[in-house]
Amino acid sequence: MPQITVERSAYLDDVDWEEFAVALHPVVVETAAARLEACKTRVLRTEDDIVGAEWERHAIVNVSIALLAGRSDETKARLTEAVVELLRKHVQPQDGLTLHLSAEVRDLDPSYRKAEV
Repeated sequence: MPQITVERSAYLDDVDWEEFAVALHPVVVETAAARLEACKTRVLRTEDDIVGAEWERHAIVNVSIALLAGRSDETKARLTEAVVELLRKHVQPQDGLTLHLSAEVRDLDPSYRKAEV
């Protein structure tokens, strides 16, 4: 915990996603009182991104952060705002490409368990 998933368009191969994750983890720690060593991020490249009726020249990035329950709605909102601002710093606009940047924070299901082996 936190479990972080970044889904991003193939158009954004030039972004340094490792650098983004390293910058993201302290934001999660500071905003949501998480431990740095507990932050885990996976970046998933999507191949087919469709916006409305268009399948070209749109790049989508969505960051999903799953936390153990207990954070207030205000804390979650502050975190999503901070994540979108961080995305703006790391994902630069490109000519002819519309960027769609989003973030969400949700509670992990109470059944969540983890193991480190």
